[in-house]
Amino acid sequence: MPSFSLLYSFDEPLSNPAVTLKIIGHQWYWSYEYSDFEYDFFFSSYMVDVRKPEGLIHVEDANFRGYRLLEVDKRVLLPVGVAVRLLITSNDVLHSWAVPAFAVKSDAIPGRLNQIIMVVSRPGVYYGQCSELCGINHGFMPIVIECVDLESYIAKLTKKL
Repeated sequence: MPSFSLLYSFDEPLSNPAVTLKIIGHQWYWSYEYSDFEYDFFFSSYMVDVRKPEGLIHVEDANFRGYRLLEVDKRVLLPVGVAVRLLITSNDVLHSWAVPAFAVKSDAIPGRLNQIIMVVSRPGVYYGQCSELCGINHGFMPIVIECVDLESYIAKLTKKL
């Protein structure tokens, strides 16, 4: 019984987060939805590679500085120092949304909505991957999160809307 009250008390201060991000796993990409604005903002994030293997987006620029097999065409944008709620689900098979720098790993299960509440403490670019054996190309589901201060977050997202 004491452990349940302790678990609930961890989420209590963050029960009203400032940002909600819905994450949906597909084979073999992630899609994201910001629903805190007047209009929902939805996009899909695909892996980018400097080579051109089957099914990957090709980058023509020779000065490409991203990490091979970890860079995506559209990064997730999150604010620093603000409570963020992540709602994680899947559209087809089991996936696992994992970002080691945040110590976050949550399964994306079809028909189920998992929730994580976190606060990012430093600006920067963070990388992760699907860490579930979800199919033949499961290794090609990278996650890239760009964390910026709140003013930059609002400016960049309102520009995209």
